Amino acid sequence: MLLKLSIKNYILIHDLEIDFSDGFSVITGETGAGKSILLGALSLTLGQRADSGVLLDKSSKCILEGLFMIKGYGLESFFVSHELDYEDNMILRREINQGGKSRAFINDTPVNLNILKDLGDKLVNVHSQNSITTLNDSGFQLAVLDSYAGSESAVSSYRALYSHFSDINQHLAELVEQESKITGEMDYFRFLLDELNMAQLKPEELPEIEENLEFLTHAEEIRNSLYRAGQLISGSDDNILAQLSEVGHAIKGVEKYKPELKDLSERLSSNYIDLKDISNDLNSIGEQVSVDPEMIEFLSQRLDLLYRLMKKHQAVTIEQLIRTKIEIEKKVADEAGLEEQIENLKKEISVLQDQLLVMAGAISIKRQQTVSSFENEVVGILGKLGIPMARFKIELLQTDSMSKDGIDKVRFLFTANKGIELREISNAASGGELSRIMLAIKSMISQKNLLPTIIFDEIDNGVSGEVAGKVGSILKRMGEHMQVVAITHLPQIAARGDRHYWVYKSEKNQTTYTYIKQLDENERLGEIAKMLSNETVTDSAVLTAQALLNSNINR
Repeated sequence: MLLKLSIKNYILIHDLEIDFSDGFSVITGETGAGKSILLGALSLTLGQRADSGVLLDKSSKCILEGLFMIKGYGLESFFVSHELDYEDNMILRREINQGGKSRAFINDTPVNLNILKDLGDKLVNVHSQNSITTLNDSGFQLAVLDSYAGSESAVSSYRALYSHFSDINQHLAELVEQESKITGEMDYFRFLLDELNMAQLKPEELPEIEENLEFLTHAEEIRNSLYRAGQLISGSDDNILAQLSEVGHAIKGVEKYKPELKDLSERLSSNYIDLKDISNDLNSIGEQVSVDPEMIEFLSQRLDLLYRLMKKHQAVTIEQLIRTKIEIEKKVADEAGLEEQIENLKKEISVLQDQLLVMAGAISIKRQQTVSSFENEVVGILGKLGIPMARFKIELLQTDSMSKDGIDKVRFLFTANKGIELREISNAASGGELSRIMLAIKSMISQKNLLPTIIFDEIDNGVSGEVAGKVGSILKRMGEHMQVVAITHLPQIAARGDRHYWVYKSEKNQTTYTYIKQLDENERLGEIAKMLSNETVTDSAVLTAQALLNSNINR
């Protein structure tokens, strides 16, 4: 419930503070006095968008504050979900700077505008002439039917699950599109992976193959060279070892005559032993060398395969080629995981669809059960509002597909005249009739929902006289269940209010400002009498005003 509205530097308002109470309050004032300005300020406080054009003084910022009592309206979960401190008396604040940028606060905690608006929508419903057009909206029609039926909780649960269902469907569509794009690529990647797997790559094999192939390719040359070297050292008649032995014997015979010859003799002996070992090694290696054309062919093919794969994948080493193989394996594995994700999502969607159909079916049954009493009550209220021949019908049909509203399509049909066929409400009702239909509907659901406050901006459009009194009575009864504020120009409605506020303009320092004050009994009598008069308030107007006020007291 709105307890207080503070407005600073907004259009024609310099600094204004209004206290509100429960029940039914009315706001009156001459055309252009600023009643719509007050409504605009409240709308901004509740989260509507703004710009710098709302500033009265362009050098200062605009500050709007609303104090609300929210105890008992089940809003604690909203504060928990948005990590806000809950208090029974809560303040919403908007600040709009000279550049048109605004800041929003809930209990002095900064929030984005969407959060403020979401909370504002739970606190106040503003009914203006523009909002009457929502009567033609199928979503609104289903919403009021659900509200009348008391199905808000079931519908809220359904919509939460349907939103999840829609998100999963969207995710599935994205994955399927992704899969279709990579299907052709995956066939190629699988081919590449098979090719690399068959190659059985080993990190260090390339230099080893190159070395072995080089050796085998020159095996005949190597064997011949080793054989010739072995012959020269030890195989021929005049081989090196034999000659070296003769040299050793020659020096050995004279070493006693010269001491340094003994060193030379020992060195020759050591060289002889080394050279003999070399000869043995050459013979041993030569015996191991064989010409193997099959091995040469095998290694050549293996080397060609590795070179071809390296060139194909732009790899410099086998290690790089192995890393490329691992990357391809990951892509193929990801694609397999994508297929699994798609299958899992399809299964989840199927389960959710069954759950949603059950929930939507139960909501549809509740709607069907509500239609008749809803129709009868609307017709009854319209009769009191001056449309005695009104006929109102709800056409509710089940569809083959689900939406966020369930499985139903709805149309509100109406006619104000006997013998005229029912047509869609947008084509059958005048502006005044639409206004009264909306009033009838909102008065019906006001006792069934938890909305704290409703504000009517000239709900009296197109009505007068006795019907205006009926409108006032309905608004007053609504005020027994919720806070109702009506901006009106009809005395019959103004007289029904529990409190009466008057909006007026006044000049100060050659600037026009808008003000508002709560009227006492005498001031209220004078205002209603003025509303009943033209330019001059007559005694009869005062008497009529008093009668209207007395009639309100006696109700």
